[in-house]
Amino acid sequence: MKNAIRYAVLTATVLGGIGTAYASSIPGMRGHDHTGVTVPDMQQAVDFFTEVVGCKKAMSFGPFADDKGTFMQDLLGVDPKAVIEEITLVRCGHGSNIELFKYTAPDQKDLTPRNSDIGGFHIAFYVDDIAAAKAYLDGKGVKTRMGPLPVTEGPAAGQTILYFQAPWGLQLEAISYPNGMAYEKDAETVLWSPKNPEK
Repeated sequence: MKNAIRYAVLTATVLGGIGTAYASSIPGMRGHDHTGVTVPDMQQAVDFFTEVVGCKKAMSFGPFADDKGTFMQDLLGVDPKAVIEEITLVRCGHGSNIELFKYTAPDQKDLTPRNSDIGGFHIAFYVDDIAAAKAYLDGKGVKTRMGPLPVTEGPAAGQTILYFQAPWGLQLEAISYPNGMAYEKDAETVLWSPKNPEK
């Protein structure tokens, strides 16, 4: 019995390793299409992204629910009785899209993750002039953090960053690197940038 277990473990290890050795990409993967964000108030979120950030609303649709079955759980991994009241997509300059969700659910939590929390995240926008972005955000009453902070050492040298927050606590960032970053000099892979979307 012990030998059978050892053989099963060894086989799984070898075959698992073979599978990952050849997998290099999701078939047909072309790039980042959108980031989805659940918001407490859809109108507030749309207003913030269109009237403050400068994105453009592309479309809205919904609601989605399943009163009798487990469609929502099976498709999205949420409570079976969860309801998506509305989905709105916005396009932000030359970057990927942002998909805003307004959910209700019996087990919904109202937690705003910090950047240090597991599952925490932020959305960054490339700007040409980060000092002008800071002045603009301050003028709009948007909560900004320390900065703009220029990065002067290491592979990210050349970028300047500024974190700010949406009214409901979503973490955002303005970033600029008009002359590139230090890592690019010897890089085999250069990060995609909305300032040069064709690269």
